[in-house]
Order: sequence, then C-alpha cells, then structure tokens
Amino acid sequence: MVLNPEADTRPATATTVERIEVFTVALPTLREFTVAGGGVTTRGRPAIRVLVKVSASDGSTGWGEATPIPSWTYETTESIVSTLTHYLAPAATGLPLWDLDGLVRACDRAIRRGWSTGMPLARAALDVAWHDALARSRGVSLGELWGRRRHESVELCWIVTGVDADAVADSLAEGRAAGYRHFKVKAGLEPGRGVGADVARVAAVRAAAPDATLIVDANQAGTQESALCLAQRLAPLDVAALEQPLPANDIDGLRRLRDLSPVPIAVDESLRHPTDLASFVRLGAIGIAVAKVQRCAGLTLALRQCQLAEDCGIALMGSGLTESDIGLAASLHLFAAHDLIAPADLNGRQFLSSLYATGPGIRVRQGVAEVPTGPGLGIGVDEGIVRELAC
Repeated sequence: MVLNPEADTRPATATTVERIEVFTVALPTLREFTVAGGGVTTRGRPAIRVLVKVSASDGSTGWGEATPIPSWTYETTESIVSTLTHYLAPAATGLPLWDLDGLVRACDRAIRRGWSTGMPLARAALDVAWHDALARSRGVSLGELWGRRRHESVELCWIVTGVDADAVADSLAEGRAAGYRHFKVKAGLEPGRGVGADVARVAAVRAAAPDATLIVDANQAGTQESALCLAQRLAPLDVAALEQPLPANDIDGLRRLRDLSPVPIAVDESLRHPTDLASFVRLGAIGIAVAKVQRCAGLTLALRQCQLAEDCGIALMGSGLTESDIGLAASLHLFAAHDLIAPADLNGRQFLSSLYATGPGIRVRQGVAEVPTGPGLGIGVDEGIVRELAC
C-alpha cells in the first residue's frame, strides 16, 4: 500500500462549543398550579424559565431549559443563572461537541456532587442544549442520534387542579374537553385535613372518568403512617400509582411502603442520579421509577437511568417539570426511546405559553403528543423573542 506523501493525514478538527449564553425569560401563565410544597404557577404572574443557547464552531446551535420551582426543589432562578454563568459555562466551553460524556465530567468537576447530583436543573439546561446542537450539526433528530425511538407519539395525562369540589370538576371537564383521557391528582395540598381530602378528590375524578388511568402524586408530603393510610384508601379506586409519598431521602421508608402498600409506589424526587436508582434496586425499595429530564441533570444521565431501570426490571413512568416547549420536546424524545407503563405527566402547555417556539412545533391532539422528527429537538426557537422576554 503506497501512501500519497502529499496527502494530509491529520484528523479533521473536531467541532467545539464556542459560546454558551444564558437567558432568564418570563412566560405568560394560563392557570393556577399548586403542589404539596407550594405554588408552581400563579395566574397573572409570569412563569420564569432559564434558557441556555449553545453555539458550536460549525455554526450549529441548540437550546435547553431549566425550570426554577423552589416548591419542588432547592434550585432558584438566581442559583441556576449563577451556576451556569460562573461555573458550568466556563468549564464546558471549548469541549468537543460530540463529547457528551466529557460534558458530564466537566460539570461534575465544576459543581461537585453532594448527596446526589449537584445543581441538576442548571446542568439539564446545558445538557439538552448540547444535545440539540449536536444532533442539528449532524442533521438528525435526537432519536436518530441515539439510534433509539420506539414510539412516534406519547400519551399524556391532565393535571387535575384545585382543592374544592367545584374547582376539581371544572379542571376535569376542561381536560376531557381537550381530549385527555387520563389524569394525575396532586395530594398533600391540605395537610391539616389529613388524607380524607385527597381521597375525596381522587374519588370524584374516578367517578367522572371511570376508564381513566389515575396517578396520585404526593410530592414528598406524607409520613410513613399517612402514606400507608392513603394507599389503603386509594386501592378501591384503581389508582395506577402513588408517586413519591415520602421524603426523597427516606429510602428505608419507601422500601417498607412498597412492601405494604396495596397501590404501586412510584419514585420521582429520590432519583436524581443513576446511582440513586442503583441504591433503591439493591435495597428492594422500588418497583416504578419516574423518568424526568431536569431532575436527572439532562438527557445523558436520564438515558443511563432509564436503561438501568429497564435492565433491572423496574417499570418506568414519565414526568416533566412544567416546562415550555423546549423541555417538552426533550422529554418526548426521552420517553419515545423507552416503554412507559402510564401516560406521561408533561403539563407545561396546560399552565404556560411558549411564545418563542417556532416552526411546525409539537402537535398535541386529544391528549397525545407527536414526537418531533426534525433535526435536534425538532422545534424552532425565535431568539429575537427570547431576547425580548429576557428579564
């Protein structure tokens, strides 16, 4: 074999990430939304989201999103912005765009883990934007980038809001009118009234929607005694899962509850890193794992966690964090790559408007979301509108 001595045999220069920008935007809210920890959205007050734009040396760009909800987890708008601006962006700038594992390692060095992943929401915004840019640079969707898309659509559930009977009935009717067939009911909204108020709300939904899949989500609001009582009273209502009824770090309590509960127990807030799931599996403390992009610090670690769950025979449900269409698209790609046992809780469109989303966008019809097929996330982002909304 004779080589051309004049040929340039050096490897082509890898595409690198040249710039990472952070925007704090205020989006219009459509409805009130409250979880056990407090308010998520308030009618008349904008919903704050932190967006990240990644720009690479080949001209490709990508967008990601963080959802600061202090009633759900500890990251605030201020901490997400400062973490991205002063720690994660400097650590990641200059890395090869293809090196998703290198991004995880750089973030691990910049913000060290504690009990679990350090600043996962901030990291998720960067990781999703990175994925978007990488897939766009290759002209493929995220599913094609991963070589994994099992489903072309994802069925969604409607969040039943309100605490009194009239508000619950109105929310349920609105969801059914929009074509939704399955529902999630939040528990722990009235701690002074015990589990009776929660059971009454679920019973009202079951009576109005006898064929629906029902999920009840306590968002860590219970004790071992109250959670078991709630599970026992929910059993006759054919509830598919009781989600995160105990504090995230109460692994032993969740293990005992899983053994005693007549309703399947799903774990959400406890699973911030794949090693968290590994601990639950070793201790026999989990039967259903909730997949969530932001909680897992982005798509790279979320994919690892979902694969670990499948390999260990753990069922998967899907959930979001009231994201705009950027986060919605990322979650749809993740969930389409796996098999979920229940409709996914991706409720952003129920509570806010994504003013910057462009292009064909994401179609949700009769409570079913089509997985985007275009390059990257498969949606467009109008940067001009992002800059107008920036605050």
